[in-house]
Amino acid sequence: MTTRKSTVIPAAANDAAGRRAALLVIDMQNDFCLSDSSGSGRPLDRATVPAVVENTRRSVGVARQAGVEVIFVRFLGDEKYQGPSWRERNRRLGKRPRCREHTWGAEFHRVEPAPGERVFTKRAHFDAFLTAGFEEYLASRGVSTVVLAGLYSDVCVDSTARTAFQKGYHVTVLSDCTTSLHLDPAAVLRFMEVLYGARITSWEEMARTGLWATEPAG
Repeated sequence: MTTRKSTVIPAAANDAAGRRAALLVIDMQNDFCLSDSSGSGRPLDRATVPAVVENTRRSVGVARQAGVEVIFVRFLGDEKYQGPSWRERNRRLGKRPRCREHTWGAEFHRVEPAPGERVFTKRAHFDAFLTAGFEEYLASRGVSTVVLAGLYSDVCVDSTARTAFQKGYHVTVLSDCTTSLHLDPAAVLRFMEVLYGARITSWEEMARTGLWATEPAG
């Protein structure tokens, strides 16, 4: 995988430079992390998902220590939140609602918001930007780079990355803090790198360098 040339700005300099990164933790919930089926017709990768969970937990700790804001995004799939096309798809494919409101399946798995950290709830949406107040909050915080971790790289992570790019945010994906549901994981990351100019890195690299925010080199 090629590395996009970029200017990388230390987290500590974000405020002074007028640029700021935020770590978005997407859908780290019991139904997605622990279910016997991925919902795609194949079993969950029992080795990959626990590693993603642990790496995401570590990335959150690194971000907090660096003063990078951590924002949690969760999914609720109750039928009452689904649109007609979503309900029809579930009926046709035999899919059951996941992460139903007020159930164990919707609870965060092994990594949770700290007091004061923001949580945004997607109600039968893949894209965090479809959640009321999400984009406005990023703008109010001066965020210019979104760093993505969570599940799944080819569904909700990609949907959020796509909109972020189109709205002018720089996108970073932590490759060891996500995995795919339907498609080859490496191909999904390559797709985001090529189409959105995403920086693909790891939580360990973030911990080593402390470099979070990016912008294209001039």
